[in-house]
Amino acid sequence: MKSQSSYAPPAYIPLGMSDSESAIVLRNEEPPKQQNSVDGPVQWSSGICACCDDMQSCCVGLFCPCFLFGKNAEFLGSGTFIGSCMMHFILWALVNTVCCLLTEGLVLGVPGCFVACYACGYRRTLRSKYNLQEAPCGDFVTHFFCHLCAICQEYREIREKSADSGFPDLSLAVVTAPPVQTMEPGLEE
Repeated sequence: MKSQSSYAPPAYIPLGMSDSESAIVLRNEEPPKQQNSVDGPVQWSSGICACCDDMQSCCVGLFCPCFLFGKNAEFLGSGTFIGSCMMHFILWALVNTVCCLLTEGLVLGVPGCFVACYACGYRRTLRSKYNLQEAPCGDFVTHFFCHLCAICQEYREIREKSADSGFPDLSLAVVTAPPVQTMEPGLEE
């Protein structure tokens, strides 16, 4: 069985070479070829725990995961942003709150199971669209144990892959400062 990996080791430079000689060696070598979709699944552009690399999506994913999930689902063609956002809110927040209140915290796994079932379909769609690996584990398990991190990772992947296509409404809310205002002395009458 042949192992398919996208890792290409760095070029070998003997220890006795100077920096200028190593630059000549590196310049003469061909760069490693990119992995085609025929070769097998490719790596995600960021890891599941790389949420802090993009603080904006990390904060939105932490404090309002429904919004970020809705943005992801809208890009993947679920129909409307509001529909996906509200469904995520119902499964994540309301069911979780009801289960927590009614069972005094004993049945917290049930809502996670519902939202993981719903969200793993979108992750599977994203993986098939960009031919990504099923990593770090299966789609359901990833969303069940690391739901917020998975949503952020999916958002980062969509933004990374769609940067060239110019998807118009992928950015989160961007706040810009108003222009500087100055007070001028008024005319006295």
